[in-house]
Amino acid sequence: MAITIFLLKRIGRMAAVLVLVTFLVFSLLAMAPGSTVATLLGTQPATPDLVAALQSRYHLNDPFLVQYWHWLVDAVQGNLGTSVQSGDTVTHVIATHLPVTLELALYAGVLVILVGVPAGLVAGIRRGRPFDRAVSGATVLSMSAPPFAVGILLIYLLGVKAAVFPVFGAGSGGVFDRIEHLTLPAIALALGLVALVMRQTRAAVQDVMNQDYVTFARARGLGSGRILLRYALRNTALPIVTAIGLVLVVAISAAVLVETVFSLSGAGQLMVQAVGAKDIPVVQGLALLTALAVIVVNLATDAATLVIDPRTRTARKAGQR
Repeated sequence: MAITIFLLKRIGRMAAVLVLVTFLVFSLLAMAPGSTVATLLGTQPATPDLVAALQSRYHLNDPFLVQYWHWLVDAVQGNLGTSVQSGDTVTHVIATHLPVTLELALYAGVLVILVGVPAGLVAGIRRGRPFDRAVSGATVLSMSAPPFAVGILLIYLLGVKAAVFPVFGAGSGGVFDRIEHLTLPAIALALGLVALVMRQTRAAVQDVMNQDYVTFARARGLGSGRILLRYALRNTALPIVTAIGLVLVVAISAAVLVETVFSLSGAGQLMVQAVGAKDIPVVQGLALLTALAVIVVNLATDAATLVIDPRTRTARKAGQR
């Protein structure tokens, strides 16, 4: 019951944040240089019939707040307007580019979890040893390297010199071809994020290993593997989940540069093209989608912390009293 009440409160707050974000996103059209009609026309000829149609479709003769209300109602129904570049609906344009971004984010997320969490656990347990020092040095190096620079380096080393992986495009020959094409972009996107998760996991494990119950477990003769699974992993799950949620949020913005470097026709490259062409309706749709994704990730992270750690539920109940 406490979890349900908490989630309902968070959903209400996030709905308010989303309304504020939609207002700011809608304001992009009003803040665009030049007239709104000229922005929506793009390269199309400004015929009287077309101008009248745009004014009617976007309610440009109404007050600003009335225009926003009409846009918000249409957005809730999935109608985000028409792309200035292609003439297709914004929903269709985004839907054709979104799968590549989702697949890239999923691939990078799997790499982050499979590499970052185990490496952080081992480094935390072997504090001060060569592996721990190597992980610490690698995290500093990885977090200092921008994803686009890592991408260019990977293209040169593994795409041109070694010719192991394709260097551009998302592939079109099936699942394995798509995985092959997305490997280098996923590594470039995941490298810095892996370092963030490793540092967070390492710090959490070191804190747990200094606790009295771990010392008592060692005194009882429990093996390192059992201590790792029963004590370290369970008690570090909360900060690890929080770090992974933060990583997913960061990946949303980092994907823009990675997709551009590897010529991936994803939502990130679509954003770059839309900004360059002043395609405000598409920019509005992508900004709204990004904000919604961040809100959903934060909500999922909060829900996961309540499920994983019973102490958070107890603390919230005590706070409500």
